[in-house]
Amino acid sequence: MNVAELVGKTLADLGIGHAFGVVGSGNFAVTNALIEYGVPYTQARHEGGAATMADAYSRTSGKVGVVSVHQGCGLTNAATGIGEAAKSRTPLLVLAAEAAPSAVYSNFAMDQEAFATSVYAVSERVHSAQSAVADTVRAYRTAINDRRTVVLNLPLNIQVLPAPETTQEIEVIPREPVRPSRDSIRALAVLIENASRPVFVAGRGGRGAKEEIRSLARHTGALVATSAVAKGLFNEDEFNLGISGGFSSPLAAELISDADLIVGFGCALNMWTMRHGHLIGARTKVVQVDLDEPALGANRPIDLGVVGDSAECARDVLELLRREKVSACVGYRTPEISKRLTERIHWQQVEFEDLSTESAIDPRTLSKALDELLPERRVVSVDSGNFMGYPSQYLSVPDEHGFCFTQAFQSIGLGLYTAIGAGLARPDRLPVLGTGDGGFHMAIAELDTAVRLKMPLVCIVYNDAAYGAEVHHFAESGQTPDMSSVVFPDTDFAALGRGFGASGITVRTVQDLQEVKRWLDSDPSGPLVIDAKIASDGGAWWLAEAFKGH
Repeated sequence: MNVAELVGKTLADLGIGHAFGVVGSGNFAVTNALIEYGVPYTQARHEGGAATMADAYSRTSGKVGVVSVHQGCGLTNAATGIGEAAKSRTPLLVLAAEAAPSAVYSNFAMDQEAFATSVYAVSERVHSAQSAVADTVRAYRTAINDRRTVVLNLPLNIQVLPAPETTQEIEVIPREPVRPSRDSIRALAVLIENASRPVFVAGRGGRGAKEEIRSLARHTGALVATSAVAKGLFNEDEFNLGISGGFSSPLAAELISDADLIVGFGCALNMWTMRHGHLIGARTKVVQVDLDEPALGANRPIDLGVVGDSAECARDVLELLRREKVSACVGYRTPEISKRLTERIHWQQVEFEDLSTESAIDPRTLSKALDELLPERRVVSVDSGNFMGYPSQYLSVPDEHGFCFTQAFQSIGLGLYTAIGAGLARPDRLPVLGTGDGGFHMAIAELDTAVRLKMPLVCIVYNDAAYGAEVHHFAESGQTPDMSSVVFPDTDFAALGRGFGASGITVRTVQDLQEVKRWLDSDPSGPLVIDAKIASDGGAWWLAEAFKGH
């Protein structure tokens, strides 16, 4: 056994969930070792696809994913996917072969450590045969306990060395959740006790605290909401507002804006979640709970910052309130609010003027119809672009594990990769992708991967034959710019899908969606590409919000 094989075996022993990659000479041995020792492996068509598949797999499964890439150009090809995972604090390992230090003129030579740091990942390295196991475990521990994306560089001259014999048992014990200080718990309890219309917003860091946050909300009369990445977390709660921010329904936005206290549990409270602060009333108190102290108040002024785990925080505050005999209160959870939520909290309940024509379908009409047509047990992934609010708003999901939102780098083209990774993480659910024509063009090579996997993946392509966000943004600037750089000839994505071995249909009307029902009834063993020719929406208003942050 050499060092490369030892690294693969060590990761398998640590319990890696799934590996993705593109194999070249430099990562051939370590990838084969992962496979030999039982780690499932998906071969992608591009390293960028492999990186985001692994990211989405990790987010959706809760297990650490691995990306395996060749030295130099294999690593740079994965840059956007690694950056997305790093910005999202996804526990992920990137196994990157590395040119030997002596190979200064190698075509593949580069400063891989600086590269990893530049996209906010952590750089680690296997330094020697003797330290190979310790180096690998250190990288894995950093990914797990610090919630970081780690690039583990594997120098070629070290990979080929004989591995030392070892019988060492390997175990990484997860770090204990951080309990907030007693003073911060008391301060938060006082703010909640004095609030009459509290709203709790859970983000990625609150996904593991669902029951604790709900229990505290029931006792204190708080409404509950999530950031986009935690969509579905509070589906079972009668007083669930859904997503807070750009995708909020009109009623949700109204109720959040009227809150006198907003508590963000593991939530950045950034421009997306708070609509550049427009969802925060002038006299609203704002609290942020986060494991990372530098995150507190990073995006907006807060009245109280609590360092600690969201579940521990919610549990401790509730215990304090009960211990001090603070009775449960109605707060924001009134019969009137309950009735209003029942009648119109969901976008499906909001009336709109149907802009469909004979040749193009309104994206809202399309999304609403597909939500009714597709099985409820689904995992929805969303690309970036002008269209992105429609699948995010109209496609319901069963819980927080049914929505995968790779938007931290705000890159288009990651949606298809995301859907494949999420689909592999949840084979018990139908994977559904919402993407634009621009993003799908960028990623379409990986449609072959979905075909090889025989994955019944529904790809909804919101096709306006343009980079719609730019078209609408600059068209509304008051000028008359030349749009030829962001408008393209129409593409027949249904034909492209069939060329890859998938099923493909073109949708211009609601009636055309009957083909989707027939596909669902056929017990499909491959993807379906829905080329939806969408009517112009005049520019999605949530993208207008987004451009304010550019």
